[in-house]
Amino acid sequence: MAEHLLDVDDLKMYFHTRDGVVKAVNGVSFTLDKGRTLAIVGESGSGKSVTAMTLMGLVPMPPGRIEGGEALYRGESLLFADEKKLRELRGNRIAMIFQDPMTSLNPVYKVGHQLAEPLIHHKSMKKKEAWAKAVDLLSLVGIPNPEKRVKEYPHQFSGGMRQRAMIAMALACDPDILIADEPTTALDVTIQAQIIELMQDLQKRTNSAIIMITHDLGVVADMADEVLVMYAGRAVEFGTVKEVYYAPAHPYTWGLMDSLPRADMTEKTPLQPIKGMPPSLIDLPEGCAFHPRCPYVADLCREKTPPVRALGGIHTAACHFAGDEGFTRAEITDEGAEVAIAEITGESAKSTEAMPMGEDLR
Repeated sequence: MAEHLLDVDDLKMYFHTRDGVVKAVNGVSFTLDKGRTLAIVGESGSGKSVTAMTLMGLVPMPPGRIEGGEALYRGESLLFADEKKLRELRGNRIAMIFQDPMTSLNPVYKVGHQLAEPLIHHKSMKKKEAWAKAVDLLSLVGIPNPEKRVKEYPHQFSGGMRQRAMIAMALACDPDILIADEPTTALDVTIQAQIIELMQDLQKRTNSAIIMITHDLGVVADMADEVLVMYAGRAVEFGTVKEVYYAPAHPYTWGLMDSLPRADMTEKTPLQPIKGMPPSLIDLPEGCAFHPRCPYVADLCREKTPPVRALGGIHTAACHFAGDEGFTRAEITDEGAEVAIAEITGESAKSTEAMPMGEDLR
């Protein structure tokens, strides 16, 4: 097989703190090829951003520690590369749009200086040429009057403009891999669409790969090729957009989809949230980390960590019952989750506040 642009295998990043070991990323695997977009989705605290920061070599160690796994960019290790090698890659071949532009931009340097720096360092541009390119980049991301704005400091920009400046900085060197961590959070809907279109244009022009970290499943459906669903530091489902959206196999993925408003809802129709809270990454529950919140929980879920099951194509899910006959989102009806599990396992399943499954899952 051809070499993947990025190959992540069983990545584990733990934080060793006074309170205990935080298993922030606990065995994540995926591959990424040129011209493809991978979306990483999940609740806050599921390990999405830490995964990206680990790939960029930006996790402070200590308290962080790589406990296992590997990440290869064009066959070369990212996890164990020296700082010189990482500096050559960061902002050049692998760029990241950070989630919080307020803390990512240096307040004592003008925006133009921060945009020009990677161009001078990685592309060997002269200062005048780099500043001219910085003006073009600000114009590209929709900042008005870029000739003036390039000479201003980050505090003179609004939150949305700072976010666009961060995006411009990430796009400056036409990277092979663009990691976008909630890139449109601070932007209005119109600008969100423009930024997504801008990223897609870059991808078409340079055949780059994109890792999109987001909570917006609508953006995922429109933009991504593959989807990685994370929960409590672990990848619980992976597949193409069609595989995950049309045949989701993990109850957590079902919960994420059912918590979204639908076009056929009225103003009086309640949303269906995922009950409970994500677990502490210091004290993960035994067995499946999702079992305290799962309406389909069986004794096996409480006792044993589920293996990753292959479901056809590239589709996988970390659930004991994924792919079993009768255990699909479309087929579980108002008979309830206990009946569905009992039919599969032959045992009487006990649900944590077993949620009746009816119209909400069709």
